[in-house]
Amino acid sequence: MFFLVGPTAAGKSGIAVEVALQCNAEIVGADAFQIYAGLPILTAAPSADLRAKVPHHLIGEIPLGEKLDVARYRELALARIKEIESRGKRALVVGGTGLYVRALTHGLSEMPEPDPALRGELEAMSLGELQERYATLDPAGMERIDRQNRRRLVRAIEVSVLAGTPFSALRADWSGGEIVPSGAGVIFEVEREELNARIDARVRRMFVEGAIEEVKSAEAGPTAVQAIGYTEIKALLCGEMGLEACIAAIQQRTRQYAKRQLTWLRRENIFLTIHLTHQPQSEAVTFIAQRIAGTNPDGGQI
Repeated sequence: MFFLVGPTAAGKSGIAVEVALQCNAEIVGADAFQIYAGLPILTAAPSADLRAKVPHHLIGEIPLGEKLDVARYRELALARIKEIESRGKRALVVGGTGLYVRALTHGLSEMPEPDPALRGELEAMSLGELQERYATLDPAGMERIDRQNRRRLVRAIEVSVLAGTPFSALRADWSGGEIVPSGAGVIFEVEREELNARIDARVRRMFVEGAIEEVKSAEAGPTAVQAIGYTEIKALLCGEMGLEACIAAIQQRTRQYAKRQLTWLRRENIFLTIHLTHQPQSEAVTFIAQRIAGTNPDGGQI
């Protein structure tokens, strides 16, 4: 397998399809929300045109009401990768969910099973109370976690309490998986100003394309409900938020998310970095195709 990863709105989907066409490859998604069916506009899933050119896996496949965690994702992804490669094709893992990418590159450490009593106690707490408790248990983890994501805060606190060690320390010690060799992937980066502009434009485009109608008819479960924009549009539909305020809130959350994505993905120091601001897309596609074929641009072996 070969990884194409980067922040949201970097342009991964289009590049991945061009690479796949050159390399006889199929695409396996590594996105925590594009994996769900029913929210393709909100999650900026690859377009129907792109998916018609190259087979995509783990995109729009899981019912919205179903709960999904990283262990289940890893199981599904490895099965798809194995099946693709059994047919003599290559698998391109494409996405920006650092947790999912790391699960494939380093495996998973053992995590304690959920505790119903503790989980019930935590679910009853306010967001502010959860933030305060996690900051006490795991100061380092609090710097990196999505502080607005109740589900992740609850699980991080639960693991920290049950394991007797900070959640971030356990995640840093992941091991046991197939270690991906150096150079088996690339991280796309875009200058911050340009990326923010792309994000803002894409969010507005989502509303033009029907994001409000999409969310109106959707009933997301405990995982999918965390998709950026879902709660904001639900608030808009209930009259709790105006249109422009809704758009601005989604833009801000998406920019913050992109920043966290890069923090996660840069830890994958086995990957090369491609700065798309300074390199034409066509050159990036050629460079990646050569890496996958086993030669670098100078003709040497990887």
